[in-house]
Amino acid sequence: MTKVVNSEAVRQAIEKLPLFSSSALQLLQVIAEPDHELEDVVNIVKYDSALTMRVLKAVNSPVYGLANEITSIDRALSYIGERSVVSIAVQENTGQLFSKPLEGYQGEAGDLWRHDLFSAIASREVARYAKGDFDLDLAFTGGLLHDIGKSIFAAFWKEFSQEALSQIDQGEVNDYLMAEQDLAGLDHTEVGYEMACHWQLPESLKAVILHHHHPAEAIECLQPLVYAVHLGDVVSMMAGCSTGSDGLQYQLDPGYSEYFDLTPANLAEMVLNTEEEFTKAEASLVS
Repeated sequence: MTKVVNSEAVRQAIEKLPLFSSSALQLLQVIAEPDHELEDVVNIVKYDSALTMRVLKAVNSPVYGLANEITSIDRALSYIGERSVVSIAVQENTGQLFSKPLEGYQGEAGDLWRHDLFSAIASREVARYAKGDFDLDLAFTGGLLHDIGKSIFAAFWKEFSQEALSQIDQGEVNDYLMAEQDLAGLDHTEVGYEMACHWQLPESLKAVILHHHHPAEAIECLQPLVYAVHLGDVVSMMAGCSTGSDGLQYQLDPGYSEYFDLTPANLAEMVLNTEEEFTKAEASLVS
């Protein structure tokens, strides 16, 4: 089928995106290192006044219910943790992308941020059931960024989303991603990957963004991470926190069982834990 999306126009839209701040990029690079320590995060945040203010505002919000005001980054991070700092940094650098309506997916303003935040928390919960060593906070970060490509792709895709659902209903394609490829000649994961390259994100996060619907296609050493986010994404959609018309229109890759011990019982518990933490996280991150 003829490609209907101008890939050059997509590339130009990506090139116009502002780069991540140096501190946000440093933060994502540090989080991607398995042997990093909380002090490494503190040392990045304390030299960024805007990020420091946002972190202190979050920790002193009513959500945490602290009796005394926190004024130091060291103490703030001990309360809210690395993942909240990453959420704040990502939101600070990509807030407009996350908050705009996803026209091509019939998604409302803020749906992308809510879905990715829920997926991030769910990915971290999935990681707790890993059969081997696992960096929980990296799973969270991957979940937070996995669908960022939709923020650019949606505008190019808006005329064709109904046809995508029709293709799936009629069995012409297996899932929504295949429909994007068939109708547009590219998909939101590829657009997200190009955005990650533009921002110079770590390779592990690029892999999550590109392969989160087909984690077996990631290089072997990164498959556990990508499978965690793959499952986190599915859990988010199952909980009704999707980005719009493509909700639950993707295939679950059963290969996750090689890396995670998940039963129906602990899956149900994981959904409850995720919903509880999501409510708290969303409230603390409100500007």
